[in-house]
Amino acid sequence: MKSLIILNALTTPSLGLIIWTSIIFILLLFILTKFAWKPILSAIKSREQKIEQALLEAEKVKTEMLQLKSDNEKLLQQAKLEADNIIKEARDINEKIVSHAKSEAQKEAQKVLQSANDSINAQKNAAIAEIKQQVASLSIDIATKILKKELSNTDAQKQLVKQMLEEVSLN
Repeated sequence: MKSLIILNALTTPSLGLIIWTSIIFILLLFILTKFAWKPILSAIKSREQKIEQALLEAEKVKTEMLQLKSDNEKLLQQAKLEADNIIKEARDINEKIVSHAKSEAQKEAQKVLQSANDSINAQKNAAIAEIKQQVASLSIDIATKILKKELSNTDAQKQLVKQMLEEVSLN
């Protein structure tokens, strides 16, 4: 029973407690509305505005990012085209250089070949002239030796002179 009395006292407040609680509540409500309610509302309103601005800014950034992405893709395509053009030009230049080098090499080879042929012909002619000179010298030496041998006596000399005179007069 004691517990019921205590429980009853706790659950049913007295009239004085209700009055003082109401006075304190009204006083607290007045103080809050006078001093705290406006700053709290203004803080909430400014936070709401900041959130709205942040959302607008995020949307703006999103559209800018899409624009930048589009611009980047265009730039990338242009860069690819320029790179392809540069590669094509480099290949063309390379082909021209190779072609020019081949023609120059062929011209140089022709010059070297012609020079070698000229040198060979000059050496051949010089060798032929030297051989003719040696043959003539050998022929004279042989003829001299033969003549010395055959003309060692005076009768043979006279007979040779007579034969030569007859050949000269006949021609």
